[in-house]
Amino acid sequence: MGVKGKLIVSLEMKCGGHSVHDIFHTNTQHLPNISPSRVKHFEIHEGEKGKIGSVASWKYYEDGKEMFAKTVIDAIDPQKNSITWNAIEGNLLDLYNSFTVITSSEHQWMTYTLVYEKKTKDTPEPLAILDYYIGLIKDVEGHLLKN
Repeated sequence: MGVKGKLIVSLEMKCGGHSVHDIFHTNTQHLPNISPSRVKHFEIHEGEKGKIGSVASWKYYEDGKEMFAKTVIDAIDPQKNSITWNAIEGNLLDLYNSFTVITSSEHQWMTYTLVYEKKTKDTPEPLAILDYYIGLIKDVEGHLLKN
């Protein structure tokens, strides 16, 4: 069994955390247009966007390299404006036994929580993916402030 970890980042949003949450919950397909330097492709394979059990694939750029992830939405909490995605395939699972991303928003704040289990004690903390999400959140905020 690997070492478990959790990384959390909360960012204040000028446009309101709920607006950013709406992009990730119901308009995820627009992320490649909003943040083309970070998200190359998003596609739903099973279920409906923004619904529990939906399976989607992502092609994204991390440190300039194209990466792939297939995720399933495990939980949605409308009261907390939160969505929980679990990685079921892709590059993240090369290093981690499990990888979960939880997004939530409250008033002006957007929070990303990464919960993971490393395959070995030498596996690095997923700081590059945390940095990726910080950049993605800022790209979405910039898009919303322009419109």
